[in-house]
Amino acid sequence: MTKFSELNLNPKVLKAIDEAGYESPTPIQEGAIPPALEGKDVLGIAQTGTGKTASFTLPMITLLARGRARARMPRSLVLCPTRELAAQVAENFDTYAKHVKLTKALLIGGVSFGEQDKLIDKGVDVLIATPGRLLDHFERGKLLLTGVQIMVVDEADRMLDMGFIPDIERIFSLTPFTRQTLFFSATMAPEIERITNTFLSAPTRIEVARQATTSENIEQSVVMFKGSRKDREASEKRKLLRALIDAEGEKCTNAIIFCNRKMDVDIVAKSLKKYGYDAAPIHGDLDQSQRTRTLDGFRDGTLRFLVASDVAARGLDVPSVSHVFNFDVPGHAEDYVHRIGRTGRAGRDGTAMMICVPRDEKNLDDIERLVQREIPRRDNPLKSEVKATKSDKDDAAPKTDTRSKPKKSDAAPKGAAGKAKAEQGGSPSRGRSSGGDKVVGMGDHLPSFIALSFEERRAG
Repeated sequence: MTKFSELNLNPKVLKAIDEAGYESPTPIQEGAIPPALEGKDVLGIAQTGTGKTASFTLPMITLLARGRARARMPRSLVLCPTRELAAQVAENFDTYAKHVKLTKALLIGGVSFGEQDKLIDKGVDVLIATPGRLLDHFERGKLLLTGVQIMVVDEADRMLDMGFIPDIERIFSLTPFTRQTLFFSATMAPEIERITNTFLSAPTRIEVARQATTSENIEQSVVMFKGSRKDREASEKRKLLRALIDAEGEKCTNAIIFCNRKMDVDIVAKSLKKYGYDAAPIHGDLDQSQRTRTLDGFRDGTLRFLVASDVAARGLDVPSVSHVFNFDVPGHAEDYVHRIGRTGRAGRDGTAMMICVPRDEKNLDDIERLVQREIPRRDNPLKSEVKATKSDKDDAAPKTDTRSKPKKSDAAPKGAAGKAKAEQGGSPSRGRSSGGDKVVGMGDHLPSFIALSFEERRAG
């Protein structure tokens, strides 16, 4: 097995790797680091959770260890689709570059421009940014990209999903033609392939797994669910989620619960908290400080359940996530791969469950076609409860129709009014109780005219 010490990395970088507790590179790291150190362009295709971040941070730190940054002209650029992923990349640089004198800046939304401008003005070796915030700084005249020697595009397929491809193409045009490009993606959509053909020069291609495969150490399952009524489906679906969590017991040490819509993220998180589950939401509409606090709580174990939109599907590096629950079937099949990739990381076993309502069955078919396998069906843990409840109701229900009236021959009219009715072949008055002479609604007094026959009343 290859060791990091065999990859020609800077000794100070190797020291940091050793202190972090890593000994052997992952397949994507073993394949990407040597050509990156040689200055070649790299195209890395690997499923999430395979160590892509270190496969570009380690050679970058080694290559940038010599040299000095100039004001407003970063020496390297890392583009990430989300704030969370950008922050994670920054943490990786801090970990691996702690023995090397390199400066970095993180350009993401939710942080004031003033603080970021100060860092850029001093000059940074590594600039980590989301495309939108990077272009904001450029258009304000605070940033020049003509000094970029190494450019990294991370999670390119997610960039495509989020509509960042035009921004990426513009950023490429602002950097020197002689730059080195390290390009990473979990899948290779036609649009992604077009960009790599345009902006990469004879790249070394490293593909460590079949496109859009899921890790073999993740136990996957899906519950086919249909609500009893349309207006009850949402609440019954949340009840099913709680039942799935409870059924896992102590095996579910923590979990990420994915919803398709931000509104549902808030509703599901609120519902879980109402029923005593330690849960918090995270999605793009929350301010950056709240998102950071929530993620920190989930990472350090003080928060057990993270209810998330796809903003957290990629780039959230928590090695010990035991479960992923897809409350909704993702609309894009590729997102399923990235969502469940949050569990089963670093060689650990993981569990991924999904709830599928009838209208999502087409999306489920797309997922199974993409991952080239059928996802096992799991029994609804509430089904036995529903059957028991129905059986109880059936046992308690009378066997005859209580709304049917007694036959005329069975009627036992009592009292003067009943006698008068019986003589005419009729049944007791609708207002009379079946158990006595008392007239319901009239008290004990019976007006005399009621007891008279038709002929007697006509004669009177």
